[in-house]
Amino acid sequence: MGRLRFLTAGESHGQTLGVTIEGVPAGLALSADDLAIDLARRQRGYGRGARQAIEQDRAEIVAGVRHGLTLGSPILLLVRNRDWDNWTRVMQVEALSDEEAAELATAAADGNKRSTPVTRVRPGHADLAGALKYGFSDVRNVLERASARETAARVAAGGVARALLRQLGIEVWSFTAEVGGVAVDPARATRPRDEADASPLRCPDPDAEAAMIARIDEARSNGDTVGGVFEVVVHGLPIGLGSYVHWDRRLDAALAAAVMSINIVKGVEFGLGFEQTRRFGSAVHDVIEGRTVDGRWIHRTNNAGGLTGGVTNGEPLIVRGAVKPISTLARPLASADLLSGEPVEKAHYERSDISVVPAAGVVAEAMVMLILADAALDKFGGDSLTETKANAAAYRERISRAPGAAHDQAEAPGEARAGASATLHGLSGTDVAGSGGDD
Repeated sequence: MGRLRFLTAGESHGQTLGVTIEGVPAGLALSADDLAIDLARRQRGYGRGARQAIEQDRAEIVAGVRHGLTLGSPILLLVRNRDWDNWTRVMQVEALSDEEAAELATAAADGNKRSTPVTRVRPGHADLAGALKYGFSDVRNVLERASARETAARVAAGGVARALLRQLGIEVWSFTAEVGGVAVDPARATRPRDEADASPLRCPDPDAEAAMIARIDEARSNGDTVGGVFEVVVHGLPIGLGSYVHWDRRLDAALAAAVMSINIVKGVEFGLGFEQTRRFGSAVHDVIEGRTVDGRWIHRTNNAGGLTGGVTNGEPLIVRGAVKPISTLARPLASADLLSGEPVEKAHYERSDISVVPAAGVVAEAMVMLILADAALDKFGGDSLTETKANAAAYRERISRAPGAAHDQAEAPGEARAGASATLHGLSGTDVAGSGGDD
């Protein structure tokens, strides 16, 4: 893989976050309004902190799009930090003059927390490891980038991937499956997708959600935080994305790495996940019913979560992520000072959320979509959306038919060979030349 790439930049309280996305085909309709939907979803959720009242995230498209359509060139998005206005001196890019340094020192001496260097490292955060790795004496240099604020840029990039996947008939969403040990009961998960998405915790089970909210309130009253589990569901994937032939082309590996890269995620599973270890094989593996009249292959169950051998199998993709409790506590744990190495009664505290499971699910959607968009482009190729869609449609049509001996083994002689290959693969002449496809 590697057809679609993205790279984020920016700090939590810097002027802006940025993301560059490379590899999107030309001709994809894209607007800032499209991207704003998921950015707003990321900011919602019961248990979020005061920062969300300041920011009103919106991605500005500054390159790669003309007259509402992608150009095939890198796309550059900027997400402004409104809170930057409160941090301009602390986070300024330019070197501090003597006067500016004195100004910060005076503010710190007067008790201004923003101006005070951070040295009391937080348990569970990147503070200590990051400061020692890079040789920083002020943990501010670590926490600004290690902050989950960076995920706003990822969600903006994910909005681009969503627009592309929708053109290929692929839909992605997520929901909160568990908070603080309170889990969704599938029998009571009666809310439709839109209603669940609009609920306080983006949860399809109203009864479980009420108990989850009580757990968040309990954590808040104790100056604590609480984690949980999100679930990402993908419909419309064709059989055949990913590969079993090399470890680094297995789609489950790429998806697991992408979801694990989210700041607060500590575990990932597909389908039944770890539950498979507690069952016999006969109660785990998905019986294949056969091919329907419209060419779809049906499995009796989906315990594998839509992936077998690192390849999509046509069933919905099911990915879950374990979200740890947030590291920054209103009642901080004991810790140590970075400079002195001595114990301190309380670690550093900076405003924080109580629970972010719904938001983490939206970030996971973005990461899953970016990986799937890359896998789709790796499979179907195409420099323009029209070409990519045509290749995808031809592939879907081919796999809906029984494989033929001529397709699998025979080679047509002479000049007929190229034409026969194009016909048997169900692809256009450009695909035979190598614009995409595994076969």
